[in-house]
Amino acid sequence: MRRTFASLGIAAAVLTTVLSGAAAAQSAALTVQIDRSQRIALRGSVASVIVANPQIADVTVVDANTLFVTGKGYGVTEIIAVDGAGRTLFQNQVVVTGGQTGSVRVWRGGQVTEMACAASCAPSIRSPAAAAAPTP
Repeated sequence: MRRTFASLGIAAAVLTTVLSGAAAAQSAALTVQIDRSQRIALRGSVASVIVANPQIADVTVVDANTLFVTGKGYGVTEIIAVDGAGRTLFQNQVVVTGGQTGSVRVWRGGQVTEMACAASCAPSIRSPAAAAAPTP
């Protein structure tokens, strides 16, 4: 009887360590640059994905175990992926940043124009000025 309780205690400790390790792996926010993607590998088959603010990030389900998170707008949101039984496979905060280079914001009064820059700059597709600007 004592061996059974000892075995259960060891099994519980191992399970707690594994679960806390999985939770710790998802505790740090996922950082994605705008217009870039990050791959997320899941340990189970995803049935549903929830994006708290779809203007900030988008999720593409590639297969049952793979998601790609794409940064759409600057800010912070949360993504949750669940399996068919409703168990959480992935839950994490996503921070979408501007990245290192390649964009400039131009403010004229209250209007902002976001410019995508390489050899020259042109209004970004997210900018209202992009629709009115001629294509270079």
